[in-house]
Amino acid sequence: MNLEGKTVVVTGSGRGIGKAIAMKFASLGANIVINDIPSSQNGDATAAEITQAGGNAVAIKCDVRNYDEVEDLVKKTLDKYGSVDILINNAGITRDNLIMRMDDADFDDVIAINLKGAFNCIKAVCRPMMKNRGGAIINIASVVGVMGNAGQANYAASKAGLIGLTKSVAKELASRNITCNALAPGFIQSAMTDKLPDAVKEDYLKAIPLSRFGQTNDIADAAAFLASDMAKYITGQVLHIDGGLVM
Repeated sequence: MNLEGKTVVVTGSGRGIGKAIAMKFASLGANIVINDIPSSQNGDATAAEITQAGGNAVAIKCDVRNYDEVEDLVKKTLDKYGSVDILINNAGITRDNLIMRMDDADFDDVIAINLKGAFNCIKAVCRPMMKNRGGAIINIASVVGVMGNAGQANYAASKAGLIGLTKSVAKELASRNITCNALAPGFIQSAMTDKLPDAVKEDYLKAIPLSRFGQTNDIADAAAFLASDMAKYITGQVLHIDGGLVM
């Protein structure tokens, strides 16, 4: 899976799954554009880590909810590297609560970042990818978008919407040799999941046939495959990376 000379934009890549994807793609020779929210320093730190390891990376901050900022992100990427070959829509948040207690703002913010943010990024990279007659778009969805989850109506709706968006984009852009697929992670160990009560984690573990939680590198490896020439005949698909949780 050689990605030498390819340019990849990874949103929400200052930490967690996004950072693991950025590090993996850098190890395969890609130019990496790290994106994080303006108030965070994680993106700068990730870009510096890649550069220190001999890779090529730059951090560009923007709020994916704002199309003008996303368009500027793509312009800066094109100015620096000349192309946008791969887009990873990973930026996302959670605002968990039962529907009866969920504020409008908690629902709207999750939809705006997780779903509208991905739409903004896809829209912004369409023209340069079509001009190059090729590209790969990978959306980080979730098994929750397939099976639902109590207390996560907003998050599940955003990820289910992302799956529908993936399939529509795949059909629209296929004629230009641009693929669009989604990854649906299950329970992946991260700073966010580490905060869950032990009883909740034990219940999840019992439901996973492989009897272990996933690692961020499991998602990064799958993303690298879908972005490579090894997956050039795969589009509009949702790949579950969940240890068998959803079958």
